[in-house]
Amino acid sequence: MSSSTTTPSNIHEKIQAIIGTDAGDRGMKSLIVPGDLEKAAETLGRLRPPSNVLVLSGFPCCVNESPPTETDGPPGTFAIARAAAAFGHIVTVVTDDCNKAVFAAALNGLSLPENCGKISVETFPSTFEICDEERFRKFAKICDLLISCERAGPGRDGKCYTMREIDMNEKGLIAPLHRFVEEVDCKMISIGDGGNELGMGKVIDKIINNPKISNGQKIGCVVPADFLIAASVSNWGGYALAAASAMVHVDELNNNETDSVPKWVDRCLPTNEDEIALLDRCVAVGCRDGVSGKMESTVDGMPLETSLQCLQDIRKAVLSNTTHD
Repeated sequence: MSSSTTTPSNIHEKIQAIIGTDAGDRGMKSLIVPGDLEKAAETLGRLRPPSNVLVLSGFPCCVNESPPTETDGPPGTFAIARAAAAFGHIVTVVTDDCNKAVFAAALNGLSLPENCGKISVETFPSTFEICDEERFRKFAKICDLLISCERAGPGRDGKCYTMREIDMNEKGLIAPLHRFVEEVDCKMISIGDGGNELGMGKVIDKIINNPKISNGQKIGCVVPADFLIAASVSNWGGYALAAASAMVHVDELNNNETDSVPKWVDRCLPTNEDEIALLDRCVAVGCRDGVSGKMESTVDGMPLETSLQCLQDIRKAVLSNTTHD
């Protein structure tokens, strides 16, 4: 066998187990769809370059702050964007106007591999003018793959809620980016951790019946994704998708001796130092922990070290399944 890669049938289950520990004790394990991480990785890893990939993100749950952006979302989003760009794609990260400063800071100084595609950030207001509608339709028309990571999604009443049932639409924070799901002619991959994220409509019944999501009937997103990745922290789901798709991409390259799994994991996954720097840039412009509400480099009430350990564990799991002659 060549020195490029093997992908045992259980590697995706191992990665899903790493990101699905329910570290926040919010009952997310019931939201896991077996096999969807593998299907999502196949979709991204085998997408023919150069394709146009839209990555939707932004969960402005710190509604009384400016910016209202939380620390869960940008790191995972740009891990996905980095991987897609490493494959040679044109990546557009799309979010709300209120999140612009944070996502721009995340992109500014982002560490990228050599000879990769492009990454840009596009933002939209809560209410579209004619020019916004034209931009929206332009991106929808060219989209070859739609991905969402910690993107607020509408409930049954069409409004987007925080886990505390705060209506973010009423605050004028949410752009109607869920419309992309109806407008694009391609597959959709979604990542979430609480049930109120875009794409979670695929498991809406489980959200409603989850005893740890007491308000699931109201906050649960009803818009489904083709492939749903549930994680304890959405950023972790971004790391998982980047790593799993790297393995698939190597296989797509026909096991060329120069295209090994370690090489592509390095190209696709950020390092711990990359993530520390990215989150520091976000916090510097006002990003906050969505649980504590503090401007600090923590995510969902957990220290950054917890997320960095998850990133390391994913990397080790993938590399441990690499074989050599």
